[in-house]
Amino acid sequence: MGLKAMFDRLARLSPDGYQPHALHSADRIWPETNCYVDLWIEVLNGLGLDPLAMLGFTLTQDFEGDQFTFFKVPLEDLERLYGIRATELAVYEPVENHVAVQIARGRLCLVEVDSFFLPDTQGVSYRIEHGKTTVAITALDLAAKRLRYFHNGGFFALSGEDFDGVFQRGIHAQPLPLLPYTEFAKFPASAPEGDPRIVARKLLADHFARRASENPFLAYKTVFEAQIAALAERPFEDFHKYAFNTLRQAGANFELAASHLAWLADDSASGSELADEAEAARRIAETCKTIQFQLARALARKRYAGLAAALDPAAESWDALMSGLAGKLDAGPAHGRAA
Repeated sequence: MGLKAMFDRLARLSPDGYQPHALHSADRIWPETNCYVDLWIEVLNGLGLDPLAMLGFTLTQDFEGDQFTFFKVPLEDLERLYGIRATELAVYEPVENHVAVQIARGRLCLVEVDSFFLPDTQGVSYRIEHGKTTVAITALDLAAKRLRYFHNGGFFALSGEDFDGVFQRGIHAQPLPLLPYTEFAKFPASAPEGDPRIVARKLLADHFARRASENPFLAYKTVFEAQIAALAERPFEDFHKYAFNTLRQAGANFELAASHLAWLADDSASGSELADEAEAARRIAETCKTIQFQLARALARKRYAGLAAALDPAAESWDALMSGLAGKLDAGPAHGRAA
């Protein structure tokens, strides 16, 4: 396979008929996670690689005092598993010029953009609300003002005024444009050979050693009712932002952890080596989804006292997950939360 062959596979993709990975199936508890992880799931899917291998990092999620960790696949994991090297791209000219240069060299560009101009967010953000999100651009035509891109759980295209909006051009130009954080990914001549489960299991042990030193759901429980009391005094629309950064981040993270552990278990001698731990992670995902529904109803009724107790099953499942893995992974003591 030539040096550009992996990227060329992405460049040939069309939104018409594109099939998202099963991790974005509508029957999952959390069909979408966050823009960065969802994007990499679909990039790897488009390359014919298995994104399930990269999900060991989910064990490191913590409660950060006001939110759960916005989980992202470590770039070094992408290189160890798939040979993909991603790093920051310096922006000193119009962003679209840099993207055009890198695409011509067979590199994938990940760019922070305004979801206000992304047609795939129709009914959520598109022409409704400005918000930061990340897309991965596989094809760009400057003259025709068209591009194709991965975003969230799919592959899409945009053009015209949306193109100008994404790149802050034309009527959407700003006197002091905000330079977006941009990364670019270099692909190997071919994907690494061998069983990815061997590398993935080693990475899982490494991430397990970096797990939170204390139960993050118990930490969340100590501030939960105070956060909800403050949220109840704000417009109901703020609920969605709060839920995204707390319950959705935690729930989606641990559903991915469950999928990763089940993927590893599928290839074990017994086929069930990590089944109990996968089920514990899945219970966390289910609990977070249930609480999100309960919280929405509670805020609408202004009755939310005692709701923090609903976090107990997630806390118990986190303990079961980590204690179960402790006996099965070659890893050291936790050192996840800094003082």
